[in-house]
Amino acid sequence: MEKSKVFFTRNITPENVVKMFDMLNIKLKGNVATKVHSGEDGNQNYLKPEFWRPIVEHVNGTIVECNTAYPGARNSTKKHLKTLEKHGWNEFFKVDLLDAEEPDFVLPIENGKHLKEDLLGKNIVNYDSMLVLSHFKGHPMGGYGGALKQLSIGCASSRGKALIHSAGKNTNQLTVWLKLPPQDDFLESMAESAYAVNNYFKDNIAYINIMANMSVDCDCCAKAEDPCLKDIGILVSLDPVAIDKACIDLVKACDDPGKEHFLERVNSRNGEHTIEYAYKLGVGNIEYELIEI
Repeated sequence: MEKSKVFFTRNITPENVVKMFDMLNIKLKGNVATKVHSGEDGNQNYLKPEFWRPIVEHVNGTIVECNTAYPGARNSTKKHLKTLEKHGWNEFFKVDLLDAEEPDFVLPIENGKHLKEDLLGKNIVNYDSMLVLSHFKGHPMGGYGGALKQLSIGCASSRGKALIHSAGKNTNQLTVWLKLPPQDDFLESMAESAYAVNNYFKDNIAYINIMANMSVDCDCCAKAEDPCLKDIGILVSLDPVAIDKACIDLVKACDDPGKEHFLERVNSRNGEHTIEYAYKLGVGNIEYELIEI
């Protein structure tokens, strides 16, 4: 398999996000879903609407999100819509909470080891293409969060998130946390879900990872640790496996002493297994060419 191209710049600005995206030479067709993390109420690290504004306008995108499966300010449509407004997303963009209403969109997963189907917010069928805007950082359960997590947990409905977290056993957000599967089963379920969404959009999907505000905690944490790493840069690719692998490798290669704390979070959760299993499924290529701009 030919190495995937990952374009990289160390200069993080909203304008450079647009310039880097244009390096991909892709025209996202029709209605463009721009997937972001809206930020849990109280989180200080998520990337704000002002940062994403130029790229979302550049592709004429609609901000899309889904409800969570854990207690907080985004686990119901009413609360999540309030949080989206509080965080300023509606001020700049069209916003679509994909699973605001049931039923979910059921996306079959052929030959899934854990998941036979992926449950997505039903409004996803209204979009012809997707731009996955990811804040690369740590994660309490997955070890890290990047493009693959945005594809899987991020695009899943509340019930779909529960299904992934339970490795296909439970769709109830209230009871899913009572019995969790072995860690690798959860990570593999994320990869299977990412496979389903990536395959759904086929050649009409692109990925941007921002390596800034890198805490060991996710933007889903209301009380998150402050960043432990200095900012590294912007990465863009058409391959979600390659872009996440490149981010991990850049952390390993950096000279910031905070990387040990960050990598402890990744390694203690076996986070790279998601990348490895997604590669095994054919989501993307673990071999990449990093092209610094």
